[in-house]
Amino acid sequence: MTEPIPRVTVRCFASVREVLGTDAMQVAVAPGTTVDGLRRQLIANVPALARIPVAFAVNRDYARPDTVLRDGDEVAFIPPISGGAGATDLFRFDLVHEDVDPRGLEAECRTDRDGAVVTFAGVTRDHNEGSAVVSLRYEAYAEMAQKVMCTIFEDALVRFPITRARVVHRLGDVPVGSASVLVVVSSPHRGPAFDACRFLMDRLKNEVPIWKLEQLRDGDRVRWVGDLPRPTSS
Repeated sequence: MTEPIPRVTVRCFASVREVLGTDAMQVAVAPGTTVDGLRRQLIANVPALARIPVAFAVNRDYARPDTVLRDGDEVAFIPPISGGAGATDLFRFDLVHEDVDPRGLEAECRTDRDGAVVTFAGVTRDHNEGSAVVSLRYEAYAEMAQKVMCTIFEDALVRFPITRARVVHRLGDVPVGSASVLVVVSSPHRGPAFDACRFLMDRLKNEVPIWKLEQLRDGDRVRWVGDLPRPTSS
């Protein structure tokens, strides 16, 4: 009896989406095909994909290139990345399309047991690597971003004696002088609050699939900027 042909869904983001020309596609693969084998299969039809460095995700978890695909898997090629519920939650991660305001997040995080509330804001600056920047545009693999950020929050709660934490990342256009990301942490003492805030921001930039497109003043030039993700579990 002939073995059925697996079909997988490929999610496409940022520069990968631009090259493949779609947000998602269904692809039939031979039994035993690996994630990297799928990439090579697509490169055979779209050679420009070979120029984009990527990491891999299968079913919203980072995966090794030799991971064997199964029928129904959701695959994402992760190009270089930029680096919710109620107010009483220990932690929350939100992706929004509007201005982000730290005051409400600070009020959510602080309790009368806390002696420290630390807030970090990542703001669009007007230059990068010698070029004038007009604005940044962010997009995210939202479902996977929530899953990865939840793991990061859980790691922070184990490492640091903090009370609550909030992270908000803005998507879409973020002009010069506006905040693209806020990290707010409360703790009884300032040391853990500072340490946890930096830990959350660094892990967010290294692991969460969020992409940054720079709009430059030089002839309205645009470019994707960032590095491949560096998940700590790998």
